[in-house]
Amino acid sequence: MQYGFVLDQRRCIGCHACTTACKSENEVPLGDFRTWVKYTEVGEFPTVRRHFAVLRCNHCSDAPCVQICPVTALHKRPDGIVDLDRDVCIGCKACMQACPYDALYLNTDTGGAEKCHFCAHRVEQGLKPACEIVCPETAIISGDLHDPDSPASKVLAEVGGSDVRRPEQGTGPNVFYLGAHPASLEPGTAREEDMYIWSDRRIPKVELPETAARELVRDDARVALDVDHKVHWGWKVAAYLLTKGVAAGCVLWAPFLATTAIGDAFARDYLPELLALLFLLVTNVLLVMDLKRPKQFLSILLRPNTSSWLVKGAWVLTAFGAITTASLCARWLGHDELADKLRWLNLPAGSLAAAYTAFLFAQCEGRDLWQNTRLLLPHLLVQALLVGGLVLLPFVPDQKLAIAVAVCAGLHHAFGLAERFGKHPTHNAKMAAALLPTIPTWPGANLSALHFGMGLTTVSAVLALLLVVGGTANPAALALCALLGQAGLFLYERAYVRAGQLPPLS
Repeated sequence: MQYGFVLDQRRCIGCHACTTACKSENEVPLGDFRTWVKYTEVGEFPTVRRHFAVLRCNHCSDAPCVQICPVTALHKRPDGIVDLDRDVCIGCKACMQACPYDALYLNTDTGGAEKCHFCAHRVEQGLKPACEIVCPETAIISGDLHDPDSPASKVLAEVGGSDVRRPEQGTGPNVFYLGAHPASLEPGTAREEDMYIWSDRRIPKVELPETAARELVRDDARVALDVDHKVHWGWKVAAYLLTKGVAAGCVLWAPFLATTAIGDAFARDYLPELLALLFLLVTNVLLVMDLKRPKQFLSILLRPNTSSWLVKGAWVLTAFGAITTASLCARWLGHDELADKLRWLNLPAGSLAAAYTAFLFAQCEGRDLWQNTRLLLPHLLVQALLVGGLVLLPFVPDQKLAIAVAVCAGLHHAFGLAERFGKHPTHNAKMAAALLPTIPTWPGANLSALHFGMGLTTVSAVLALLLVVGGTANPAALALCALLGQAGLFLYERAYVRAGQLPPLS
């Protein structure tokens, strides 16, 4: 059984009755929507036509929001409806990154996610969804798509030629459109204006570079009305990528430090683990702070969804912290041989701690820029080695370490350019890549966070190398290089995280 909708855009008059009924039936907060009507105008004066598209949750057969939710707040019912337990949700906002259709929103009053649930409370009583009841043109038809005798299945069979939104995502959407214009269903292809037809935009439009706009946006179509959606992952996620990288990088370099005589014994024997635990603590604080319901963070461990990389990441960080602590304690108790073995054992845990975010981002089906795991995974490892090595250099100014850090800086720069100029298979990814250099270092600045950040990390690593090789390895100067390198990586992550969320999904 699979409940779904057929939306007959040949009949839709854009009256918003469905939107109003949905908001009333489900007490949707002001400014948020579970279903809405998008207006797209196609053509040039005087032959312009306005096309409507009713947008909502697609109750996907393979719902990415269900897969990524760390606490099983989202679940697919036996009747195919994708439902959400608002009391269980911890407000991590991962489902909003996973949904390719912008169907989830954050209720700022409660801190939890919400979405269309097919008016499940009505369906269970044999009633139709509220939006379907009020539609004056019978343009909304619901039913069991697995039942050939249901109204929805009959319409699909009789009319034929139905479309779904973003079929390339492979989610198996169960909302079908009849007579919808492609510019209405393919987000980002129609031109965005500074204002909507009846109002100012709540959020400014995305400004594509001129070259990218000519390539990716149709000249003959513009969005006249749509719903604005926020960027939900911000500086805390960018900072988490940085601090997690430092923690992992320190541990990845730890076995190497045992082979050098540079620096004092404390720096070689204790410092990598101490720094790793410090930055791991900051990472965990950032992760909890980014939750809209931080008091419920233990739900990730108490009722885990084992398919979510948020949960797997929590396990990885826990194991990483445990092995790091055990190595430090063994060293402190005088068991140096055991401590050295634990350092080698910690290499896989450190590598996973650095790189698991690549698998988490791969579950974010709505953000195509983040989907290239083959590029992102080695890039995260390189970033960890880069910032971890920079942090250790003031205490262990070894030439081989300095050379390796400089090489990692060059690789990081190359990976960053590959993200910007590499081949991107989807329209969404191409838009995000074009937007990468447009993200400012801070709001209102003219400097590109992408290019300035990559340049800063490269210059910092090269300067640290010159200081070490030149025999002027002043700890304060190397510490400044480490701080600048971390600042540069944070700026890069800010650009990467934000640009991936800017292309429209509706």
